[in-house]
Amino acid sequence: MLPIWKSAMKRVLLSWSSGKDSAWTLHVLRQRHQYEIAGLLTTFNQAADRVAMHAVRRELVERQAEAAGLPLWNIPLPWPCSNEQYELIMAETCARAVAAGIEGVAFGDLFLEDVRAYRENQMKHTGLQPIFPLWGLPTRDLANAMVSSGLRAKLTCVDTQKLHASFAGREFDKSLLADLPHEVDPCGEKGEFHSFVYAGPMLSEEIPVSVGESVVRDQFVFADLNLVALATIPLSQ
Repeated sequence: MLPIWKSAMKRVLLSWSSGKDSAWTLHVLRQRHQYEIAGLLTTFNQAADRVAMHAVRRELVERQAEAAGLPLWNIPLPWPCSNEQYELIMAETCARAVAAGIEGVAFGDLFLEDVRAYRENQMKHTGLQPIFPLWGLPTRDLANAMVSSGLRAKLTCVDTQKLHASFAGREFDKSLLADLPHEVDPCGEKGEFHSFVYAGPMLSEEIPVSVGESVVRDQFVFADLNLVALATIPLSQ
C-alpha cells in the first residue's frame, strides 16, 4: 500500500533545459516530497534536433531522462518559430498535461521578474500551476551548493557580449566560478551562459560526454557535446 502522503502529492512536469538550474530544481523537488514529478518537459529545435539556446543534442537529453528515471516530454518546435507558433504549441502541450492528470509545471527560474511574469501569464487559464522552487535564492550560494553536491556540468553556450568565448566548454566548478567577471551572475541567470548536467545527485549515473568543436553564431559561442561510447571490456577466457 502507498504511504498516505503519496496520495496528496501534486503531479507536475519539470521544465527541463538540460542545464544545472533545471537539474537542481529536480533535486530540490525530490527532497521536499510535495510533488510527484511526472516527466521532464523539453522543447527542441526540430531542424537541428537540439535544445534551443543550450544547443544540446537530443540523445544527451534522453540519457539525462533515463538517468533521472523520468519520461521525457519531447516538444518539437519548427525553425524558425514565431512567438504565436510557440504559444500555440505550448497551449496544446498544457492541455495534454491536464488530460494526463498533471496539476503544475515547475521552473528553475531564479530572479528575473519578467520571465516569471511571462510564465504565470501564459499558464493563467491552462489549469496548471506554475511552481518556482529556486526563486529568490542567492545565486552565489546556490552555485557553490550545486558544485559541492557533486553536480557536474559543462558550459554549452556563452554570450560573448557578457562573457569571453573561452568559457564555452568549460566545467562548471569552483575554478570557473572564481574566474567569472564580477558583473556575470554565478548561475548565468541573465543569459551569460547555459550548461549541460552530466552527473549529480539527481541522476543515477554519470553521462560520459566529450567537448567537441565550438561554433559561433552571431554573439553566441556553442560548444558541441558528444556522447562518449564506452568500450566494452571482454571477459577473460
